Amino acid sequence: MTIFPERIAPGAPRTIVAAAVLLSLALLPAVAQAYGEPFYITLVARILIFALAASGLNLLLGYAGLVSFGHALYVGLGAYVVGILAASGFDNGWIQLAVTIILCAIVGALTGAISLRTSGMAFIMITLAFAQMFYFLGVSLKQYGGDDGLQILERSDLWPLSIKTNTGLYYLAYVLLLVTLYLSWRLVHARFGRVLRASKSNAPRMRVLGFPVFRYQLAAYVLSGCICGVAGFLLGNLTNFTSPAYMFWTVSGDLIVMVMLGGIATILGPLLGSAVFVLLETVLAGYTQHWMLFLGPVIVLIALVAKRGLYGLLPR
Repeated sequence: MTIFPERIAPGAPRTIVAAAVLLSLALLPAVAQAYGEPFYITLVARILIFALAASGLNLLLGYAGLVSFGHALYVGLGAYVVGILAASGFDNGWIQLAVTIILCAIVGALTGAISLRTSGMAFIMITLAFAQMFYFLGVSLKQYGGDDGLQILERSDLWPLSIKTNTGLYYLAYVLLLVTLYLSWRLVHARFGRVLRASKSNAPRMRVLGFPVFRYQLAAYVLSGCICGVAGFLLGNLTNFTSPAYMFWTVSGDLIVMVMLGGIATILGPLLGSAVFVLLETVLAGYTQHWMLFLGPVIVLIALVAKRGLYGLLPR
């Protein structure tokens, strides 16, 4: 797989598919309301939120080549910030969002500074260990529900925006995802992204050339965590609930699968991967409570057919 990210080529299949997908997402709430199917607004909002988190992970996994098995930690932090501040009487969404980003940046800087001293399997295990530490911290917070989680009685107040309705939350998630995708595309084509991609290919050579690889990787790690934290903020508002389960290692695994399904090191790949994963989960769960038994082989089959992900099947 090439380390170079895709460029926008008018008329190319990838460009056409990307435009069609984004346009369809913009029109979906109006169509769902017209046909009296509000369920699809909630379902696709969940897809957008996980796509946002997967896009954050893709920045680290796809372009820096760092496999983090602990990014559910930041999703959980974002959801807990909403829950704890709301329970304490602070329902101002801008304050909650600011606290989420600051907290994720601090945790990301501390854990990243330690994790990035290693590589390979050691890096994977350390990121997993940090996520599990925070998972058990959430379990121990009995005043905030402990293992049972915490109900969020009212959604955040983001005046002049409103996310009290599912449609309002949907469009907020949609806009944030669009901004993230665009900034990710700009970032990976800038000097920062070029250094990340070159470090993924040959980090020792980049260090010999005088590039501070560690600082670039740490910046990518912190930025990735903050994006996942914003996704957690949206997820807490969507479900009106937060739980230590949001930080469990299986959620990190789901995010990795979403990135791989859609296409690693592609801008739109995380969105397609999230859509396929969530839709498969929803459909299979409607037939059996053992849906994971069937989801695994389906994902393996897709991975075998589309080795570069679903987005990678499209010619450039």
